[in-house]
Amino acid sequence: MLRYHTLPVTAFAQNCSIVWDDQTKQAAVIDPGGDLPELLATVERLGLKLEQIWLTHAHIDHAGGTGELSRTRGLPIIGPHRGDQFWIDGLPQQSRMFGFPVAEPFTPTRWLEDGDTVTLGTHTLDVRHCPGHTPGHVVFHSPEMKRAFVGDVLFAGSIGRTDFPGGHHQTLIDSITQRLWPMGDDTVFIPGHGPESSFGEERLGNPYVRGT
Repeated sequence: MLRYHTLPVTAFAQNCSIVWDDQTKQAAVIDPGGDLPELLATVERLGLKLEQIWLTHAHIDHAGGTGELSRTRGLPIIGPHRGDQFWIDGLPQQSRMFGFPVAEPFTPTRWLEDGDTVTLGTHTLDVRHCPGHTPGHVVFHSPEMKRAFVGDVLFAGSIGRTDFPGGHHQTLIDSITQRLWPMGDDTVFIPGHGPESSFGEERLGNPYVRGT
């Protein structure tokens, strides 16, 4: 079975998720934005072997701890899409702008494209490129768990901001309706901030995408 545990990190309360294969204890961390001691203590408490870093996008609260974690633990960085290269390049500036510890530079081990997959133990998750919040934003979907890790594309009752460089409102709406909704109304999503919800609930009640 594939399992996950989500903990909020950084002053932005970003939902960093640890995903693991319950049999092998092989684990990946999604969006290690910061607070690495807390993150690593949780990995140890759960008895996991952290092997990969997966990034949905490269805003500071999602990617700020990536370079240090990769360097100190020898972990490959998987994602995001190449469209976020300029956000990765600008992480030091983002650090200063938002009062974060200075982010170490990094180069992803593997860029992701729409339709790619990532593997953890005996489990495979699908990758969907969902631009709009950032040009290179990706989403990780586990049909097996009926879970999707959507970063800042969609929230319970809201959607991602599109006023940052590279953001585009209609592109984001298209990503949600064309890439997320086909995953099924019963799919629960883990957003980058705030509580979980399901795609079905958002299609009914989210004022930004209701009825789409």
